[in-house]
Amino acid sequence: MEPSSSLLPKDLQRIYKSLRLIRRAEEEVARIYPSDKIKSPVHLSIGQESVAVGVCDVLGRNDAVSGTYRGHATYLAKGGSLKGMMAELFGKDTGCARGKGGSMHLIEANANVLGSSAVVGTTIPIAMGWALAAQKRKTGAVIAAFLGDGATEEGAFYESLNFASLHKLPILFVCENNGYAIHTPLSKRWATEHLCARVATYDIPTFRIEDGDVFAIRNVTAWAVDAARKGAGPAFMECRIYRWREHVGPGDDYHIGYRQKTELQPWIETDQVEKVGTMLDAADRTRIDKAVEKELAEAVAFAESSPFPKPRALLENVYAG
Repeated sequence: MEPSSSLLPKDLQRIYKSLRLIRRAEEEVARIYPSDKIKSPVHLSIGQESVAVGVCDVLGRNDAVSGTYRGHATYLAKGGSLKGMMAELFGKDTGCARGKGGSMHLIEANANVLGSSAVVGTTIPIAMGWALAAQKRKTGAVIAAFLGDGATEEGAFYESLNFASLHKLPILFVCENNGYAIHTPLSKRWATEHLCARVATYDIPTFRIEDGDVFAIRNVTAWAVDAARKGAGPAFMECRIYRWREHVGPGDDYHIGYRQKTELQPWIETDQVEKVGTMLDAADRTRIDKAVEKELAEAVAFAESSPFPKPRALLENVYAG
């Protein structure tokens, strides 16, 4: 899909910068990871950036997102601090969770990035609760709840769909369906692949984006967010996508044998980072690329130079005395 005619050159530049920043940040994480400076496992979303960018480009500052443990893209696309994320991965006190959460537990209250979680499906009902609060307070805000295809196998997913539809909550459910739950493909987990049809039984509008097209994702999000603000209730979007790297870690995992590298090639050919980049004036693209590299270098230097938490931090921000 081509960009909407309403998008201006500055909009394309913004979308490209977000895509490029996420791609380069995760490539840098992959480069640093073998040094053991990064203190937590990492689940990279290289190849999946267009989902977070397409959705978050529509959301306003007062809108929110909830993420998954593969959440770097969601965090950065919604305006999370790159310095805060890098410091968190390094286990530093200046991290977005003060070095206690690591890669799978990113949070940025100032950008309405709700904390992500390593436990599959657990952020879905939390997002629903946020939507309920927004509705009761009449804020006009909307939340996008990101989830993987594996999370659709959790009971909380269906309970949340039912409650959100029943109460017409302002929430967009966004399924990043990369076809695998760790190493298990859909064919070994689902009786059918008609996920949208299952969701539609809750009287929720559903949309399926087959190719990760950032503009198609953005267009659906714009419609869903506008409808939610007007009280229409939730919507659901299934984005078929493909992760280029291994389930957890910086490398690839084709040698394991559960998937073949031939699956990757079509996604490289339709890489959204490159696709949007080619739509820009060459000078603008070069300027953005340089700005991204500068921001990334500053974030890594910040993480390197930041202090580790003091031992007393173990007793701070806890619920028990």
